[in-house]
Amino acid sequence: MNKASFAAIGIQEDLANRLSEFGIQAPSPVQEQTIPLLLAGRDVIAASQTGTGKTLAYLLPLLQGINPEQRVVQKLVLAPTQELAMQILREAERYGAHRGIKVMGLIGGAAIKRQIDKLREHPQLVVGTPGRIRELIGLRKLKMHEVSTIVIDEADQMFQLSGAGEVAKVVSSALRTRQLVMLSATIGPETKALAAREMKNPAEVGIEPGVMTAQTLEHYYVVAEERNKVDMLRRVIRHYNPERAIVFVNATEDIAEVTAKLNYLGLTAAALYGDADKVTRSNVLARFRDGKFRVLVASDVAARGLDIENLTLVVSYDPAFDSEHYVHRAGRTGRMGRRGLSVTIVTEQQTFIMRKFAKELDIQLTEREMVGGKVLAEGEARSSSGAGRRDSSGPHAGGSAPRSGKPQVRTSAAAGSGAAGTTAPHPQGAAAEERRGQQQRRSPGSAAGTRGGAAPAGKGRSSAEREKNRKNKGAPRWLKDKTTRGDGQ
Repeated sequence: MNKASFAAIGIQEDLANRLSEFGIQAPSPVQEQTIPLLLAGRDVIAASQTGTGKTLAYLLPLLQGINPEQRVVQKLVLAPTQELAMQILREAERYGAHRGIKVMGLIGGAAIKRQIDKLREHPQLVVGTPGRIRELIGLRKLKMHEVSTIVIDEADQMFQLSGAGEVAKVVSSALRTRQLVMLSATIGPETKALAAREMKNPAEVGIEPGVMTAQTLEHYYVVAEERNKVDMLRRVIRHYNPERAIVFVNATEDIAEVTAKLNYLGLTAAALYGDADKVTRSNVLARFRDGKFRVLVASDVAARGLDIENLTLVVSYDPAFDSEHYVHRAGRTGRMGRRGLSVTIVTEQQTFIMRKFAKELDIQLTEREMVGGKVLAEGEARSSSGAGRRDSSGPHAGGSAPRSGKPQVRTSAAAGSGAAGTTAPHPQGAAAEERRGQQQRRSPGSAAGTRGGAAPAGKGRSSAEREKNRKNKGAPRWLKDKTTRGDGQ
């Protein structure tokens, strides 16, 4: 069956040629279904897996419907995060510049006075976050009376971060005749409620609605003790050897520690904090895209909606909060038909979460074990040992020792090497490692080890202070200052 062309679904020749310049020859399924509806003026709810081309599905009709001679805001796109808004802005400039379309970003965290000045240049397409958009509407600096289409991207995440009220106020500020479009990988109750209230006979687009993640994605998890998680992270990255990878960490205060330890182990890494200022976040992402470092360590909020080229591996250092968060994490890779891999590191007690996600998302989410430098499926590892599941962070090259309640130790050579696997431990090396392990267990503040670069706390400090200092090691100055100010309040 021949795939439809962009011309066949109504995209004009100059835009189709521009797409071809960037290697996009034919529309994806969500584009093929959504674009004709938007060109016809229909309200649309589109539910599709991340990485299926939703951005161009609405951006192409928006650009085609803008009159460059009319110097007013004609189209508005709302995005939940600064990063996603800037990403959409780059795409709009890439495909709309040759038409003379002026595009502008209005995001929180940037200087509002400068944004007001730039609005005097009369952009035709505005991309922004709901809080800043509503603020400028309230100041009567952003006029909505000529806006004919409003797009809400990543709708469910938008409601989680900004609340349904913020978005509803922006929507209600435009004329009732405007077109409303909502897109998301998941369609929750707030999205449905807003659609029922604000949309006129909306068309629903769902690409395999029962499938939440891309078919080109593989999903694995590995088991490690809490104290061995950083070493397991190193081994996963070394084994799969991606050009670049994103590591998701649940607690913001842990991001600096993980980043510092990865750098100590020779894996160039940088942190992306959700509450960092716009310039800092933009610089980190630009360096990541340019290959200045290999691993981006981030929270869910910071990395929401990111589209990074050649990103083949996503690692959840902590399991996702729920299946919806897992979908968005995994969706950073395996985009537009490319293959991708999502790996989660869990403790023995957290394995039930993986079974829960597998059932809710109807995906194959299976265990893999790192044994002797190789990745083995669960059944392979068990048959090789004749016993139950092994400690996936243990040193046994053949995987012969079963996991037990007693912690197993790695040789010092294995812990310090950059290789994914290890050889059988030397008796003297194992004894030395065991002595170090005993010292760590006697001193909770040293659990991070010298590998993370944490400095020992002074004698007069409390255990809470020592733990805080350990976790803040490697944090950027703005975060340390922020923490200090918060303690003094």
